[in-house]
Amino acid sequence: MNEELTLAFELPTPALLALALGSILLLLVLIVKVKLHAFFSLIIVSLITALAAGIAVEDVLSVVVGGFSTTVGNVALLIGFGAVLGRLVEVSGGAQVLADKMLDTFGEKRAPLALAVASLFYAFPIFLDAGFIVMLPVIYTVARRLGGSFMLYVLPSIGAFLMMHALTPPHPGPTAAATVMGADVGLVLIVALMVGLPTWYLAGYRLGLVMAKGYPNFPVPNLFGESRVTEEHERPAFGTVIFVLLLPLALIFYNALSNTLAADGRISEDSFGYALSQLIGPTPVALLISTLIAMYLLFLKPRKGTGKLGDAMSDLVDNALAPVCSIILITGAGGAFGAVLTATGIGGSIAEGLDAMGLPVILAGFLVAVVIRVAQGSATVAATTAGGIMAPGVMELGLDGFALASLVVAIVAGSITFSHFNDSGFWLVGRFCGFDTITTLKTWSVMATAIGFMAFFLSWGVYALAA
Repeated sequence: MNEELTLAFELPTPALLALALGSILLLLVLIVKVKLHAFFSLIIVSLITALAAGIAVEDVLSVVVGGFSTTVGNVALLIGFGAVLGRLVEVSGGAQVLADKMLDTFGEKRAPLALAVASLFYAFPIFLDAGFIVMLPVIYTVARRLGGSFMLYVLPSIGAFLMMHALTPPHPGPTAAATVMGADVGLVLIVALMVGLPTWYLAGYRLGLVMAKGYPNFPVPNLFGESRVTEEHERPAFGTVIFVLLLPLALIFYNALSNTLAADGRISEDSFGYALSQLIGPTPVALLISTLIAMYLLFLKPRKGTGKLGDAMSDLVDNALAPVCSIILITGAGGAFGAVLTATGIGGSIAEGLDAMGLPVILAGFLVAVVIRVAQGSATVAATTAGGIMAPGVMELGLDGFALASLVVAIVAGSITFSHFNDSGFWLVGRFCGFDTITTLKTWSVMATAIGFMAFFLSWGVYALAA
């Protein structure tokens, strides 16, 4: 429980658990039955839950607003810059160029696999929020060209982004968990890939294809504005599109590498190279730089001499940002709901109980991460908090090497499971894919949980061999 909060009364853990379940059911009723917009539903239920949990009236609004602002502050820049970059790739014909190249290389029958593999590479150094938004125009274009259900093309890619975000450094969850538990980040990455690649293939790609069969006619969304088919001579070169898409990855990787080298003492934090990485390498700045360069290379340069380019560029940005405003608000409201559930203390209470039950350390770590994930929504917070809770016990066991790395992977696997209304990714991906709430639960949530459990069991196998 947040010590700064004033409690009108305290509820026992079973009552808090019942309250959390009741709040989720109320959300479902408001969104699905009453048809109240998700933004209003989340804020209303957040306020009701905070009052019912015993948070003093004077603190309720600060908890809700704090959760909202923190989430929006984290994702608004990523969504905004990512949406504009994605729109530029689509309007310029860059998405068509990539789609043509991909289909020529892999063939139309392997298009879902090609998109999923491309998503694996793109998801490696970049946050799920930003990377998925930038990949979407390519997925849209392939789906429109080949026809059939949009689910067939987007679900395998969602699985790739989920796995990479949950399990692999340099993503913040696994990196932070490895750090607080004293594990070697390099070994964690090796185990994460050993566990993650078969997990992605079965619980991401293959499961995605199976789930897509349940939505045979799902339409391609049109969230970036009206689709425009460009003539072949207007399209950018393949190399230009690849450069624009890989530039943010390069900048983010430069930042991650510099941080790693500085932590190991191999470079000085006072050096120019390190300072530069801190300026241009954070994801929002990397996306800003890449989007500005894409504006010139993909839009302004090919249209020199056509007149009023400034107005056209401004209209393009407006068209890209307008559809995502609702998504940003819903995502922030999901963060507010997560903050309220966190403030109740339910996650911490149950996690401490699990830690004290004498379960095998790897099972206890996984379950602690699952509970915290369900309670507050963020995979990063769940991984970091669970790692901190388990760290003392791990130190007593003297685990190191691959055993410790596999334990870290098991914990971060728990952090991706059971995504629901308090997870910003739930709303972001669902809305960008044109899913309603129930469809998001049946696809995104099921896939995230399948990936989490399969990764856990595989990492337990590695742990059994290494311990």
